[in-house]
Amino acid sequence: MRREVNMKEISDGKLYKANDLVKADCNDCQGCSACCQQMGTSIILDPLDLYRLTFGLHQKFEQLLADKIELNVVDGIILPNLKMSGVEEKCAFLNNEGRCSIHTIRPGVCRLFPLGRYYDGESFQYFLQIHECKKENRTKVKVKKWIDTPDLKKNEKYISDWHYFLKDIQKLLLEFQNDEKAKKINMLILQTFFLEPYHQGEFYVQFYERLEKIKASIQLLARRM
Repeated sequence: MRREVNMKEISDGKLYKANDLVKADCNDCQGCSACCQQMGTSIILDPLDLYRLTFGLHQKFEQLLADKIELNVVDGIILPNLKMSGVEEKCAFLNNEGRCSIHTIRPGVCRLFPLGRYYDGESFQYFLQIHECKKENRTKVKVKKWIDTPDLKKNEKYISDWHYFLKDIQKLLLEFQNDEKAKKINMLILQTFFLEPYHQGEFYVQFYERLEKIKASIQLLARRM
């Protein structure tokens, strides 16, 4: 999701890489679940998130849509996000003790928080959001340890490629005067990256196969309509 903000106002003014230390460790949250409540539609899910959730919970994408996730338009593109439930608008995966019930397979945004990503046109670096986490006296931790993601180099390349793919699609959709064409491209993205089941195994190989396939399909679709 694009954010038009002043980095000086929301961060500590520094950019971090995977091996840098950052004041993000909140000592296992100690019962706090503020970042798991009243987040609206902001916890946007990417294909890797759904890969983890579908295999970790043994549920299909359509089953998760029943009560755990929902679809919304993000900068012109239909994407899934975690659903907030009940009067208190809590994450649907938050248990009665206020703890994450899917912590080992939690989405990338949750792994990242309270860090954010600053994209520079080719890749990205991390930054610390200074107003988001309610916990005080956070301690330093290595960025890569905090994110807790296997094959981080592959993951960072994937995150960057997914981000810039979506940016290219956003630009393409802005050029269209044809709502039907935009709808077809949105459905193609949903089908290719979320609805079509993945095989259990190497996610990144499957993702890049789908990425190349959909780029070719979108180019063909754009020419025909």
